[in-house]
Parts: sequence; structure tokens; C-alpha cells
Amino acid sequence: MLKRITQLFFYCFCSILIAQQDLLSFKNGIDNPTLLTTHHFGIFSARINTNFKFAPPKTITFSLSSVSGNNFQPYVEAYLPQEPAVRQEQSKLSWYKRDFKFLNQETTPVDYMNIIIDAVIKEFRLTTIIPLSKKHELDISIRSYLITKGKQPFSFFTGDETIEWFHSNINGGEDPFGRRYYGLNQVNFNYTDRNNNTLELTNNDFFIGGIEFNHFYYPRFSINKTKHIFMNFGSHLGINTSKFNPSIDIGISANAIKMFQLKDKQELNLGIGINLLRKNVINFDTVIDLGNNAYLATAESNIEYTRYTKKNNYHALGINYQIQSRYNKLKEADYYRLVGDWSAINGGWHLGFDSLYRNLSIWTLIYTYGHPNYKVSVYFKEDFIVHNAPDFQTGISLQVPILK
Repeated sequence: MLKRITQLFFYCFCSILIAQQDLLSFKNGIDNPTLLTTHHFGIFSARINTNFKFAPPKTITFSLSSVSGNNFQPYVEAYLPQEPAVRQEQSKLSWYKRDFKFLNQETTPVDYMNIIIDAVIKEFRLTTIIPLSKKHELDISIRSYLITKGKQPFSFFTGDETIEWFHSNINGGEDPFGRRYYGLNQVNFNYTDRNNNTLELTNNDFFIGGIEFNHFYYPRFSINKTKHIFMNFGSHLGINTSKFNPSIDIGISANAIKMFQLKDKQELNLGIGINLLRKNVINFDTVIDLGNNAYLATAESNIEYTRYTKKNNYHALGINYQIQSRYNKLKEADYYRLVGDWSAINGGWHLGFDSLYRNLSIWTLIYTYGHPNYKVSVYFKEDFIVHNAPDFQTGISLQVPILK
């Protein structure tokens, strides 16, 4: 029985139904595994993963992915004065020079929040891809999360020790953001929202984040054959199941891929995609305020080079850039007062809230090995703007078909 299950799990990434007959192999567009970040707010919502495929697969396909990301932001408090006159006064000052002092809610009414994030967050995602017709596809995905200290060897690339060794010996300097100051290999995951609700996670906490339903439509156009340009449109429904955010999200997406067939069994694909998620359309219970911006918009681009082997398998190397809209409404950044231990930390002491008012961007390097029986992808993701949400992330994905 175990042997049969193993054979089934690793069997056959079958040929994919694509819109053209002259493609070199079974490759179906750009290989884009689950690239969603382990953002400490994002993991509680049904964010949308970009789809850069040409067409639905021929058979039901099963995907398993594992992701690890290092999230670190020191303890910081945010005071948002409620009085319009006070807001106007504070907006005239640079954020780090604001002098608002909270006394009590009667004389200096505020919205108050605090946050500290220090953990290696691991995501495990199971996805079943079901072709409904030659133009339609349904994906069903279950995502879960594990909160860890990130000790070696289980988080070799994303653990605190590796990241701080890189900072000390290669780039960044000694303890540039205070990880060593707070202590390596720690879990501090605590957030109090503006409604005085608290989100707290500890080491080895595990939870099911939710289940997602993604429908994709692949229209047929003449440019599929004449220009090698393909498009797909998605509609998305997410049911969030954690106790912190029991709710429903909905979204839409649109993606386009341009394929260039090169000489000597080589291929180049360019992809662009956009999506929009409406968070918390329905709340089933009290939820944590995970950002008062009701919508999350994402734009993504990907360039991928593929070279086929003599046996017609392939190696693909891709570079992905993603930018996501802010979690909180931008206008609040004009008057908030941030209070943290700036004198003890070299930099980034304010990021716990400052990053919630900024667009988040991240670069990803993806390698995929494709075989008719399976497909394996690995990636490395880096936040070059250094929001540390996460700082560095890795992922691995295995995709195989399920026989009819």
C-alpha cells in the first residue's frame, strides 16, 4: 500500500493542454509556484497567487508546497490622535519629529496599537487543480502555518543565525535591525489592534489559515497563434478559518503571457499579472484589525528562460517581481506618532507600523525542473527595500498529476 501511494505521489506530470500544437514540450506557460509571502498579516487572509499558465491541465493535478520566511520587527507603539486639529498640527512635522503626547482618552483621544514580530513562519499548502473544460479550471487550496524559532538545521537559509552571519560578514553590518539585541532564535509574535483586540502566537503554534477556491478562464484569441500571446482571468473566493480572522475574502485577477520560441530547444516567456482582493466581505465572528485598507491590490511581472534537454525535459530559470498595496490607509501616516527603542536598535525600529503604510515589494529567483512525470520548483525571495515582512523567504513545490 505504501509503495502504491509513493508511486502515485511521484507519478507523472502529464502533458498539458495548450493552445498551440507547435510548442516544444509539455510546458504550460511560466512555472509560478506559490510565491505569496509569509507576511504576518497576510497569512490570515486569502491572498491571490498569480497564474501564468497558457491553459488548464489535461488531468487533475496535485501540488504540495512548503515555504519558510523570516519576519522581524522590533516592538513599537502607534498613537493616532483623533482630534482633527491635532492631526493637522502633527502632519506639519516629519514622522520622527512628532511630539504628540498621550495623556488619557478624555483629553488626548487616540487610536492606539502596538506590535512586535519575531519568528520564522512556515507555510504548507495543498492544492488540487481540476480542469473543467478546455477553457476553464478550478483550483482548491488549503493553507496552514507553523510558527517557529527558526533554529538550524530546519531553517538553514531563513534562520536568524544565517541572516545575521550574512549581515556581519557580507553585507549590512553588525546587527543592523536588532535581531541580536532581542536575541536570536526567538518567537515574539504579538499585536494589539486599534480596537484593543490581541493577536498572539507562540513557538510551535500551528493553525489552518483557510481554504481557497480559484476559477480561471482561458479565452481563445487569434493572437494565441499569430503572436504567441495568452491570457487568463480569475475569480477567487477565500474562507479564512483562523480564530483571529474568521471571514470570507473575494477577488479577481487578469494575467497575460508572451512566449518567444528560440533556437536549439530554448524558450523565453514574459508574464504580467494584476489582482484585487476585497478582504473581510463577511466576518463570522470578532476579527483582528489586520489593516483598515479593505482592498489589497497586487501587480506582478515574471521573465523566464527555459532550455530543454535531449530527453525533452526542461530546466527553467525565472525572475519575479511583485508589488502589493499597503495594509493601512495612507492618510494615517500623515499624523501618526511612533514610539520605540530607537536608541538601542541600529535601524528599522519603526517598521512594525511604518511598513503597514507602504507598498510592499519583493524579488524572487525561481528554478524549475520539468519532467513528464513531475515538476519541482525551488525559489529564493528577498525584500531589497528591507521591510522585514519577511526579510528572506524560501520555498519548494512539487506538482504531479492524478491519474484518471
